[in-house]
Amino acid sequence: MCIRDRDCAGLNAVISSVVKAASQKNWEVYGIHNGTDGITEKPHSYEILTVHNFSDSPWPRLSGSYLGSINKGVRLESVDEMSRKFAIGVKELGLDALIVIGGDGSMNIVSNYCRGSMVKMIGIPKTIDNDTPITEFSVGFQSAVEVCTNAIDSLVWTARSHNRAIIMEVMGRDAGHLAMHSALAGQADVCLVPEIPYRIDGVINRLKEIKASGRNYAVIVVSEGIKTEDGSHLSDRKNMVGEAVYGGIGQYLCDQISSRYKEFQTRVTTLGHIQRSGVPVAFDRLLATVFGAKAVELIDQDEDNKMVVWKNGKVAVSYTHLTL
Repeated sequence: MCIRDRDCAGLNAVISSVVKAASQKNWEVYGIHNGTDGITEKPHSYEILTVHNFSDSPWPRLSGSYLGSINKGVRLESVDEMSRKFAIGVKELGLDALIVIGGDGSMNIVSNYCRGSMVKMIGIPKTIDNDTPITEFSVGFQSAVEVCTNAIDSLVWTARSHNRAIIMEVMGRDAGHLAMHSALAGQADVCLVPEIPYRIDGVINRLKEIKASGRNYAVIVVSEGIKTEDGSHLSDRKNMVGEAVYGGIGQYLCDQISSRYKEFQTRVTTLGHIQRSGVPVAFDRLLATVFGAKAVELIDQDEDNKMVVWKNGKVAVSYTHLTL
């Protein structure tokens, strides 16, 4: 079992489900520490997982990652070099199959590694961004929506007390699912997402409508991945694998609105990594349980390069979109 990408609520419940299902088949489960680092680095870092790790433990009910995780892509080494190290690690550990828990980027990276090592791979979608294709929901998304919605509820009262328009910046990268779901649930006044262009004047016009109605406060939810008004990225910063580094769009909007409209004091709240924390909601625990059990079932059926998904209200299976 290998976890890539960031942690989220519900992740540990997935691990617990896999271990319980595998134990019924008397399989030995290796929990790989820190994603593929535990396989590619020497000495290898892993632990044998049994039901005793979780049966009398709070871990399935906790956020974070029992095994640790990474989101560093392929580091500064080439894909070929990382694939070579991965294949050696798989052979030395004697792995027959790998369950990868992560987003689409993580599964894409590891599926390439697995092809070079001839080890079977089953994917479980896990991301608060909910941007993994094919599946309607990924583990962690609903819990993050709950955190964001609760934050909106809290911000409403302080906004009302101080006659303010408060901008809440949430995660999501290039997908607006987290912003849109929480904005609708929290009855925010404005929601900006990467998929839909916007104008600052349009936001201000909405604030004017609110003011004219007699209300003295507003809440604006924005996704971290939206661009500036002219369609450019706020920053050209990249991480070590060339992905855009987001953050700060909330303050940009605050400055733009404040300079053009003075009837509200405008302030910013950036939730940050609190969105990955909290107690996993019931739906994420449900996904975790059925996804973990289904992944073990697929391995037992000698399946490969498949991803468990949630479609039409039930668990299903799909070829990963990564090889289509």
